[in-house]
Amino acid sequence: MKKNKINIAIVGLGNIGSYLYKYLNKNKNYLTKKTNMIPNIVFVSAKNKSKKRKFSIPKKKWLKNYLDATKKKNIDIIVELIGGADGPAKNLVFSALRNKINVVTANKALIAKYGDKLAKIAEKNKVSLEFEAAVCGGVPIVKSLKEGLVANSINKIYGIFNGTSNFILTSMDKQNLEFRDALKKAQSLGYAEKNPISDLNGDDVASKLKILTALSFNSYINNKDISVEGINKVDRTDINNANLLGYKIKLLGVSHLEHKKVTQRVNPYLIKKSSYIAKIDGVLNAVIIEGNPVGETVIQGEGAGPQATTSALVSDIVSIIKGKVRPPFMISANKRKKIQFENIDNKKFSAYLRIDVKDKHGVLSNITKTLAKNKVSIKRLIQNPFKSKKNSSIVIITHEVKDVLLIKSINQLSKKDYLIQKPKLIRIEKI
Repeated sequence: MKKNKINIAIVGLGNIGSYLYKYLNKNKNYLTKKTNMIPNIVFVSAKNKSKKRKFSIPKKKWLKNYLDATKKKNIDIIVELIGGADGPAKNLVFSALRNKINVVTANKALIAKYGDKLAKIAEKNKVSLEFEAAVCGGVPIVKSLKEGLVANSINKIYGIFNGTSNFILTSMDKQNLEFRDALKKAQSLGYAEKNPISDLNGDDVASKLKILTALSFNSYINNKDISVEGINKVDRTDINNANLLGYKIKLLGVSHLEHKKVTQRVNPYLIKKSSYIAKIDGVLNAVIIEGNPVGETVIQGEGAGPQATTSALVSDIVSIIKGKVRPPFMISANKRKKIQFENIDNKKFSAYLRIDVKDKHGVLSNITKTLAKNKVSIKRLIQNPFKSKKNSSIVIITHEVKDVLLIKSINQLSKKDYLIQKPKLIRIEKI
C-alpha cells in the first residue's frame, strides 16, 4: 500500500516545540507503521531563529514570517506552540482555520478565551482543531471526554491539573523546602518557566478547568463565573499545620453541576491525607470524573514537561492523520447548551484559618467575636506561640458556612491592629 505524506508546520520552538521536532524526525518510521502516513515536517518558525539549539534545521524549512504557514497550500497541519491567548498565537490559529488548515495546539489560554469562536470556524471549514495537549499534558482527558466517556452524563469533574504547582507543594511537604526554593528547583528541572506566574496564581488551572467544563457539560466556555486563587500565599507553616491536622494541601480545579447550575473553582484546598488525590505528588496530574452510568473514573499521568506534552501533541496529529474531522468540543457549536453558572458565594465550606497576631490580652476573644458575628463557628482551635513569645499563631478549623461569610470574616480580621500579616484562608474539600 502506498504511503502518503502528511505535511506539518511547527510554529514555536521552545522546550516543547524543539522536543516535538526531534521526536517526529526520530520516530518517523514508527509513526508511519502506525498510521500508514509519513509525518513530514516541511516548515518551522520561531521568535529567535538564530538561537543556539542542540539540533540542526535545514534553511529551506524556516519561514520568514510565522503567518506564512497559513498561506502555504502544501501544509496539512499547523502545530501552534507559541503560547498566550492573544498576539501571534491568536493570529496564527484564526488564520489557519480560516484557510482550511488543521490545527493542533497546546495553548490552553487561547482555547479558554477563544475556543467557542475557533470551533465555529473549524466546523464551517471542515477542518480539525485539536487541543489534547492544552489540558494536563500526558493525561488523555480531552479524548476520554469526547470518546471513551461519551455515554455518560457528567455531574462533576475535578482534580490536580497543574504539575508545576503540585511539584512545588510536594517539595515543600516532603523535603521541607521554602516556597522560593521549591520554585527554583522546579525551574531547574524544566517543570516551571522562567516566568511561572500563571502556574502559581491559578490562571493555568482556570484555563484548563473552563475547557473541561465545556466538554463535560456540552456548554459554551464561561470565563466570568469562576473562583481563581493560586498557591503563591501558601508557605511551609501552612504545609506543616495541615500535616498536624491530618490534611494535605493541593491546588484543585473543581467544576460541579448541582441543581442545574455549574460552579467553577480553582483554589488550594486542605484534603484528608487518606484521600486518593492527597497521594498525587510531584508533577503528576489526576482528573476525576463523576458520571452516570460509569460512576467515578480516574485518569492520572504526568502534567508537566515536554515529554508529556509531546505525547498529547502526537496523539492529536495521529487523530488528524486518520481522518477524524469532528467538532472541537465533541458536538457542533449550535447544539451546545447555554447552562447557568454561579459563583461560590453561597456554597458551604469548612475552612482553615491562620491568624498571626501580637500576643496580648483580648486578641483571641476579639477574633472569636468577629467570627461569631459572621455566623462562623469554630470546630477546632490551636494557639502556637512564636519563639520570641511576643507573637502567636492562631489556627482555626471552622464548621461549614457559606463562602461569602468566610470571606467577610477574613476581610474584617484583616483590618485589626493586632495582626502581623493578613490572615490565611484555605478551604477544606471533602473528596
